[in-house]
Amino acid sequence: MYLIAIAWMYVALMMSLAEGFSPNGTWLGAFFTLLMYGVGPVSLLMYLLGTPGRRRLRQRAQAQAESQAEAQVQADSTGLMLSDPGKPSSALKPDQR
Repeated sequence: MYLIAIAWMYVALMMSLAEGFSPNGTWLGAFFTLLMYGVGPVSLLMYLLGTPGRRRLRQRAQAQAESQAEAQVQADSTGLMLSDPGKPSSALKPDQR
């Protein structure tokens, strides 16, 4: 995936340099050539191709957060059972029930 993006950026850079050094070309035109033929399409392509990876990372983070929340609930419930009912458990935070 990165090899294709690097190769296309090379092609777009060569196109913009050819336009910049051309007798009828301008450096402003070369800049827009690089922007519209190189940076724009490559950034869009990389964003679209990176979507499945971002989705996997988000799902993995959610699953890890849920497992940590379940572990915290289990630790809190065992802490309540082992402690004296008159004393607050050390595992509980003051603003939690």
